Amino acid sequence: MRSSTWVTVAALADPVRRALFEYVRRQDHPVSREEAADARDISRNLTAFHLEKLVDAGLLRARYESPPGPRGPGRTPKVYEATGVGLNLSVPPRQYELVGAILADAVADDPADARAGAMTRAEEAGRHLGSDRPKRAGHPLAVVSSALTDLGFEPRPDGPDALVMDNCPFHQLAQRRPALICGLNVAFLHGLLEGLDATSVRAELQPRPEGCCVRLTA
Repeated sequence: MRSSTWVTVAALADPVRRALFEYVRRQDHPVSREEAADARDISRNLTAFHLEKLVDAGLLRARYESPPGPRGPGRTPKVYEATGVGLNLSVPPRQYELVGAILADAVADDPADARAGAMTRAEEAGRHLGSDRPKRAGHPLAVVSSALTDLGFEPRPDGPDALVMDNCPFHQLAQRRPALICGLNVAFLHGLLEGLDATSVRAELQPRPEGCCVRLTA
């Protein structure tokens, strides 16, 4: 199962578990408990414990697989392999992968007018993320604030009917290309509001020295 970043970090905090993860990740074949135990010179029971913790954290996947060649009686051994999920920890949170996907798709779709395509893609991405969230009742700004918190924007009230965001998830890119990235941000948030059915909330470009360049008003 997929877990939060902090659960993943906690899973790799133990040096034995981290060593087992690195060993399994670097192999070109599924690894049994016995192979992993021998590679790290620890007991099979301890190896099994740590491997299962890595599965719970979403870093490994497990299945039962018979080894090649004849085998004796007994249960089919359990094997482990990396899921391909990487770990990128940033405090405060950043969303560079999201911007990268938007820009790459825009260039691929229409290299001659990638900027316009990127705005469309950004709005679509926001709408998709908003519509995928479980619908909840409440004041529209509260609903929007919950979604923005999960995305790393760090929203806070700015008066009774507005939100500002203390973190820009696209910070470094916005420093390099503010007009482009801030425009994508506004388009993304327009789509997010639509996907959340929070059409009474507006996203407006209002750059601040610190934090996100967008202000939301109800």
